[in-house]
Amino acid sequence: MAQPTPLQTLFDTLPQSGRVEWIGIRPARGEPMTILDNVMITPGKGLEGDRFEGRETSKRQVTLIQKEHLHAIASCLGRDALDPDIFRRNIVVSGLNLLALKGKAFRIGGVVLEYTGLCHPCSKMETALGPGGYNAMRGHGGITTRVIEGGEVAIGDSVLACL
Repeated sequence: MAQPTPLQTLFDTLPQSGRVEWIGIRPARGEPMTILDNVMITPGKGLEGDRFEGRETSKRQVTLIQKEHLHAIASCLGRDALDPDIFRRNIVVSGLNLLALKGKAFRIGGVVLEYTGLCHPCSKMETALGPGGYNAMRGHGGITTRVIEGGEVAIGDSVLACL
């Protein structure tokens, strides 16, 4: 077996753990987010009560965003803070760079998710955040994931890479 390159070793070194700070579901298109303390997550279905109606192979079953990025977006818009529900992501985490999970599975509470891509902002962010909202979110929109193992996720749960 080939030795990993120094860069691959750096990619695979992720001792930090994150923490679930916020959970929300989108009950229907255009409806306000419902904020939860915990939620069941199922492969192929995503979060219980969320409007997601994908397939088991869908790459957008659960969306996550970093709490630290909420501050960056707010700063780009000249605001002190923004509520997580405005971004319409399912889970807000802190303490872990979500981009470092690229190509990895990770455990969040009792669930295992697989990083599937970036969650880019949509044009609705311009309306929700005001002029410049779309561009303020670029590079800060979070990630999309697929559910590998279902279970429960709650506020305060750890987020750890499966190395």
